[in-house]
Amino acid sequence: MRDPRDLYTVNEGAQRHSDVPVLVHALRGSLDAGHAGEMVARHLLSTMPSERVATFDADELVDYRSRRPALTFEDWRFTDYDEPVVALDLLRGPDGEQLLLLHGPEPDLQWDRFTTAVIELIEQLGVERTIGVHGIPMAVPHTRPISVTAHATRDELIDPQRHLMGRLQVPGNVAGLLELRLGKAGHDALGFAANVPHYLAQSEYPQAALALVRQIAGSTGLSLPLEELESAAAQTAGEIESQVAQSAEVGAVVRALEQQYDAFMESAAQPGQTTLVAEPALPSADEIGAELEQFLAGLGEDGENGDSGAPGETGEPENRS
Repeated sequence: MRDPRDLYTVNEGAQRHSDVPVLVHALRGSLDAGHAGEMVARHLLSTMPSERVATFDADELVDYRSRRPALTFEDWRFTDYDEPVVALDLLRGPDGEQLLLLHGPEPDLQWDRFTTAVIELIEQLGVERTIGVHGIPMAVPHTRPISVTAHATRDELIDPQRHLMGRLQVPGNVAGLLELRLGKAGHDALGFAANVPHYLAQSEYPQAALALVRQIAGSTGLSLPLEELESAAAQTAGEIESQVAQSAEVGAVVRALEQQYDAFMESAAQPGQTTLVAEPALPSADEIGAELEQFLAGLGEDGENGDSGAPGETGEPENRS
């Protein structure tokens, strides 16, 4: 393997006065239902002052043929290029708290070298806890509170949870590989996956991003901004209810999911209940895996749900005549 340090450039002008205890990674990839992780990164970058710490060589990491960056064509000329950027930024909270954020497109190539490079930066910057965030599609209704699945390299890093899935193989992703290798290297790492209603998996779902930011804050003690996501979640909830009210078929599906969810939670709360697999109607591990495969198969040709535009955009060229 080539030297991982050649994969990134450190911003020598970055002012770092002390170690930064927390790093959050939210890389845009195929497995991010509701664009949850992408929205977390965008929200933190837009609401907290930041400076670039390191930039990775995207030409070494991105397969442009499978995930083509957008070119803007306007008035008979190319005017812009959506250049992929994989970067590590230092964010500062209102109380002087610091947070590192690794964001950008998930690397298509050189996963070994990339994860090794990230671990080297983690060690150099004094990171004590690494947190990954994303969304996964689940058979849950939007009318119930967002649940979050947590996982970690040590049991002590997360609250005790009943086991839902048992042993399950999922499509590989850099976030999972990074967590695995951090654990083997003796570092604390954990991840939060917001469980997004499967029928909303392709749309931006701020409720999921809000739940993830709250999980980050609760796990680290950091004071993170929530107001913009709370406002967006309230607006989205109203829009969803309006659309559901217009379709009796969709309403029936939501009611069925509500009944399944409520029975599931009621059974899980019974004394002595040691597993969340409480009702035959709940999805099995195979069914969950099939749901994930269907979700991935439904993505655009670019292989990434984060690059397909906002909900409602058709991708048709603008008629300027």
